Amino acid sequence: MSARGKARNLALDFLYEADLRGKTALDLLRERGTGELSQGDYVQQLLSGVLEHRTKIDEIITTYAEGWDLDRMPPIDRNILRIAIYEVLWESELDDQIAVSQAIELAQELSTDDSAKYVNGVLGRIIALKSTFAL
Repeated sequence: MSARGKARNLALDFLYEADLRGKTALDLLRERGTGELSQGDYVQQLLSGVLEHRTKIDEIITTYAEGWDLDRMPPIDRNILRIAIYEVLWESELDDQIAVSQAIELAQELSTDDSAKYVNGVLGRIIALKSTFAL
């Protein structure tokens, strides 16, 4: 797994735990730190970006995640989407397909059998409409 892939996985861990514990992922990161991990900067960048844009990200998920209310969506899927949407919409240096591919891989490894297809579908719609979003 690439350094950025490891960073996404770690960021997902923090976001998931934050959802369960009612804290912010950045607070959890500060409590634990990332030690000497080479991907620590990207973990912090992902968490900061998701936190900064969370209202807009959650609005987009609510709009394009057909058939799922944000609160009823599995927390792991919700946070995979948050990371990927942040990368697609606000990380201009990253190719959209890499963000989608990584999100699908995380969903396959960590969520339900149907999650990867669902995440792919939601992200596909968002990428198709990306240029129409007011950010």
